[in-house]
Amino acid sequence: MQALDRREAVAALLADRRDLLVVTGLGSASYDVAACGDRAENFYLWGAMGGAAMAGLGLALARPDRPVLVITGDGEMLMGLGALATIAAAGIANLAIVVLDNRSYGETGAQPSHTAHGVDLAAIAKGCGWADTHTIADAAGLDQLARALHREGPRFAVIRIAPGEKPRILPPRDGAFLAQRFRAGLGIGEP
Repeated sequence: MQALDRREAVAALLADRRDLLVVTGLGSASYDVAACGDRAENFYLWGAMGGAAMAGLGLALARPDRPVLVITGDGEMLMGLGALATIAAAGIANLAIVVLDNRSYGETGAQPSHTAHGVDLAAIAKGCGWADTHTIADAAGLDQLARALHREGPRFAVIRIAPGEKPRILPPRDGAFLAQRFRAGLGIGEP
């Protein structure tokens, strides 16, 4: 099966961030986004396995003037499948969810995840009512997705990524600091 390098895929998605607000799932997604440059508009969800998609929905509802991108892994998305139905029902136009699918639970020892056994997250999203769903395993598809992130959605994409560890680039882990910094980045709080 064709698969992309995780760190390179995230870098391609974030190459032209402009006013993009980014919410990351637990673990590798946070390391990859931080490797592309830590900034106030990145909100790293530490210790909230399964919550990234719903945090993204809340942010997209609160800030309809800004595009919101959730970057998470297959393990976390599997834990929060109900979010896909809730987000589809909300019909929110400024939200994209990207699942980095390495077919394993990378943070706990690389045990095979359900996607390694045939679970199709893009098909589940489509079944929940998402009109724009994709599974991407090549540079052309990744480029199309990166260009679409600033257009109206909602958009759901699974990026097939090669298994393996990358050096951990740890962003700040203090939740209170991250929340305050994120609010300041949105212009609604003190830095």
